[in-house]
Amino acid sequence: MSPLPPDRLPASFLTPGSSSFVDFLGAHAPELLPHAADARAAAPATAHATTIVALTYAGGMVMAGDRRATMGTTIAHRQIEKVFPADEFSAIGIAGTAGLAIDLVRLFQLELEHYEKIEGSLLSLEGKANRLATMVRANLPLALQGLAAVPLFGGYDEGRGIGRIFSYDVVGGRYEEQDHHSVGSGSVYARGSLKKQWRHGMGAAEAIEVALHALVDAADEDSATGGPDAARGIYPMVATVSAEGYRPVTQADLAASTDRIERARAARPERGGAS
Repeated sequence: MSPLPPDRLPASFLTPGSSSFVDFLGAHAPELLPHAADARAAAPATAHATTIVALTYAGGMVMAGDRRATMGTTIAHRQIEKVFPADEFSAIGIAGTAGLAIDLVRLFQLELEHYEKIEGSLLSLEGKANRLATMVRANLPLALQGLAAVPLFGGYDEGRGIGRIFSYDVVGGRYEEQDHHSVGSGSVYARGSLKKQWRHGMGAAEAIEVALHALVDAADEDSATGGPDAARGIYPMVATVSAEGYRPVTQADLAASTDRIERARAARPERGGAS
């Protein structure tokens, strides 16, 4: 059989199928899927992403992640990215095995883009959350080896005009969270901070500071969570998602917010020894 001309696509691209890019890869190139590795192999030492927080505000949601990745007791990376746009109106944050989690994010972004091209419309926010659950479930064999990648997903629901947050477990269970949530090694400390500071009716600017407060509190108690590092110019990754779409918060705004938080913490009476 003669090879295809250089300007012709392979037959797999011309065969009718579902609107799922994951299904397309599974049928024609399964070795490219993140979970295609041999589940019987021993888990190698890998970098782990740590703490992600998300919270809603009036008209949208905020997602933030620290920048540290750890490998055992070693800091593997100080500037890893953990918060990404899933599409124009949603965001995804990662915790767990960093390499697998980043591959999961890239595949999810392609999944949503592929659906839009095939169907000519965007998935609903709940539909996106369900697609992500299926992808997390496919990674279960590797998760059983200790190579778990657990996302936090959220976005702006155009039909309801609100921000919504979804969490997952390693078997693909999908749970809608109310108001705020956190995942990763510092999540228990971040959640305590979110419970204290979150309130109904917050604006975007206030929600951003609440998210930063939560990450600073988590970094105080969890060695795997990296706090803001003004000396190196390293700040958490923070983004808002609203009717205007996904918007990353600038480094200048993060630096200003972090400075306000640190000054407020330094002014606490206990820092000076007063009662």
